[in-house]
Amino acid sequence: MVTGGFTVAIDGPAASGKGTISRALAAHFGFAYLDTGLLYRAVGAKVLDGMMPEVAARQLEKDDLESDALRSPEVAQEASRVAALPEVRAALTDFQRSFAARAGGAVLDGRDIGTVICPEAQVKLFVTASAEVRAQRRYAELSGKGMAVTLEQVLADVLARDARDSTREEAPLKPAADAVRIDTTELAIADAVAAAVKLIEAAQRR
Repeated sequence: MVTGGFTVAIDGPAASGKGTISRALAAHFGFAYLDTGLLYRAVGAKVLDGMMPEVAARQLEKDDLESDALRSPEVAQEASRVAALPEVRAALTDFQRSFAARAGGAVLDGRDIGTVICPEAQVKLFVTASAEVRAQRRYAELSGKGMAVTLEQVLADVLARDARDSTREEAPLKPAADAVRIDTTELAIADAVAAAVKLIEAAQRR
């Protein structure tokens, strides 16, 4: 049983499977789970409603993370834009680090968890997949919710977000030097989770 300070940092691009893997690992080990992308989506949603980005980040509340509207393509794109702002990242960093240090262990997923937020995490994973496969997954998710999108549009959004996230000056999306890479392009999520479980169990024994 983990008594405190055990952190699993999971990074990767949109629709790579990192959220599904993160939730599964948190449930398996009884760790707390934080989807840090929701923080930026919530800020993005507030910005779309007319709020200044830093103000939105500092006034974020728990209820702001629970809206279905946070999964829309428009909010996703705005989240990527506000995530490039140093003042927004700074406003959210302390919250994320505090969450990661909680007793009982924690899983955090995002784009800079292993590189910036939790560089001392006991386990770091970088989950990825081809842009085409990720676009198909996101298209299925959005169209399943009745959103009027095309696969071509979703792929364009995925590629645009990849480019913005990977080239921003502040905390760009990239694997930590000691992260274990998991490619889910052809790997079943269950197999990816099983591999991650073994890595965490090995780290717990060290």
